[in-house]
Amino acid sequence: MALLDIENLKIEFASRRGRLVAINDVSLALQKGEILGVVGESGAGKSTIGNAVIGLLEPPGKMTGGQVLLDGERIDQLPPPAFRKVRGRRIGMIFQDPLTSLDPLQTIEQQLVETMQVHLQLTTQQAHQRALSLLESVGIEQPEHRLQQYPHQFSGGMRQRVVIALALCCEPEVIIADEPTTALDVSIQAQILDLLRVLCKEKQVGMILITHDMGVIAEITDRVAVLYRGRLVEQGPTRQILSEPQHLYTKSLISAVPRSDIKLRRFPMVTYIEDVQAPAANDNIDIASGWLKERRDFGQPTGRPLISVDQLGMRFILRNSMFKRRRITLDAVKDVSFDIQEGEVFGLVGESGSGKSTIARLIAGLYQATHGSVVFDNVNVTDLKDHKAMNVFRRQIQMVFQDPFSSLNPRMRILDIVAEPIRFHRLARREADVRRIVGGLLDYVGLGERALLRFPHEFSGGQRQRICIARALATRPRFLICDEPTSALDVSIQAQILNLLKELQESLGLTMLFISHDLPVIRQMCDRVGVMRHGQLLEVAPTETLFSTPEHDYTRHLLSLMPTLDYLSREGLELEPAQAEPA
Repeated sequence: MALLDIENLKIEFASRRGRLVAINDVSLALQKGEILGVVGESGAGKSTIGNAVIGLLEPPGKMTGGQVLLDGERIDQLPPPAFRKVRGRRIGMIFQDPLTSLDPLQTIEQQLVETMQVHLQLTTQQAHQRALSLLESVGIEQPEHRLQQYPHQFSGGMRQRVVIALALCCEPEVIIADEPTTALDVSIQAQILDLLRVLCKEKQVGMILITHDMGVIAEITDRVAVLYRGRLVEQGPTRQILSEPQHLYTKSLISAVPRSDIKLRRFPMVTYIEDVQAPAANDNIDIASGWLKERRDFGQPTGRPLISVDQLGMRFILRNSMFKRRRITLDAVKDVSFDIQEGEVFGLVGESGSGKSTIARLIAGLYQATHGSVVFDNVNVTDLKDHKAMNVFRRQIQMVFQDPFSSLNPRMRILDIVAEPIRFHRLARREADVRRIVGGLLDYVGLGERALLRFPHEFSGGQRQRICIARALATRPRFLICDEPTSALDVSIQAQILNLLKELQESLGLTMLFISHDLPVIRQMCDRVGVMRHGQLLEVAPTETLFSTPEHDYTRHLLSLMPTLDYLSREGLELEPAQAEPA
């Protein structure tokens, strides 16, 4: 008998337009000590299954067929009070967005202790000691101090670790992990995956791992189930599915996975689409004579650095005091120096909290450096105080942020969102010209003029990221900063966005700073890479040199933690000439 049985599950969402079948006749079985991976594109129904199992399916969603059994006992028909005893104690859930799982008004200790006391009847002291142990096990330093802090005082990766600790605190029999490592860098990801693997094997806990990261699937799962539009198209042992997939959709999905062993000219796209064509850049647009080339000096790389960062430092004051010795500070960036040549894609990698995003914000002028300088095209921008001079500089540097939804105003139409920088910098004389420019930009990123009058919530995550890219291009920048632009996207949408960024860089000669914790993506996107740790830049090297012969011990450590996918098929891949064989 399986630990968890999902039999012929059917879930529907009622609306004014009729009923949408989100899950159609899906059957899955989870054994004790087993890790079952569930993969598929956004909208395939992965999270819906997890929510149904744990009893968090929100209206108008309704389970209209099938059953869910936990250790032989049917749980999908339990009344709410009985299900609350199952949820958290027997079935734990790790959600993708940690902010939705944590109470912003309670400290981390209060949330952990309350959960344990409800389900395990521990004393306050026992729960406190267990909370300390859990924070240590998920890689949070200074747990005694961190327990007293609130969720907003943690980085995204640190909050995700707290959520994992919260799911594990009551020693559940089943864990449903919905994208548990999306916000984590490769080192912490490896630590968390090791923790989950040991937990499953030693405690005989069953886990359903929902993720779009095939590296995580290859690293930790025993079996894989592939979903496409609410249907189960294929399942089997992990290595068999990844190396010899049988279904056309599975083959197409796996081909879009960023490779760590070879460099490709283009990311393969998911081509198995039954009735909807994936968005793509419009090849009919003449960029050379369009808005992005008008009165612009992209030109060819001059051979000199466009960006020079010299001894850059940033210190945050965590607790202020009129007495200097009582002030608590954090050096987020410590004397960092590097150059970015015009037309180059420069990558930054490192753990969460290593200072990557802080450097991006210092270069963009969003933070004021404690010391050091940023020189853009022979102008020291850290010394600029005049608003007009700063506006000229900011027009030439634009940023694409990690979360597209939080960086778009939900009350503004897409026309106004993309047009805002054009209007601010007075780049067009008439409103008709603004509309024409915005329509052309949306065409170029694959959305078209039909998106002009819609709102951000009407688009998928990948489409919202395209809108962010169109807005970043609106001022015709010379330098584009991409801060984790695809970390929350599934592999098919990620391939579309990264191919779009590659096309932009090649056709417009853009200079880019590309920040990511995804090492395979860094290998595909960047010309040179810098490795950061604890605010320091440890090593800078050409991408292929860094991946084949790294010099620093920490770089070798990072690369050793990268999931290996070298057994994946190379069929249909467009290799770089120098990368026909793995380095």
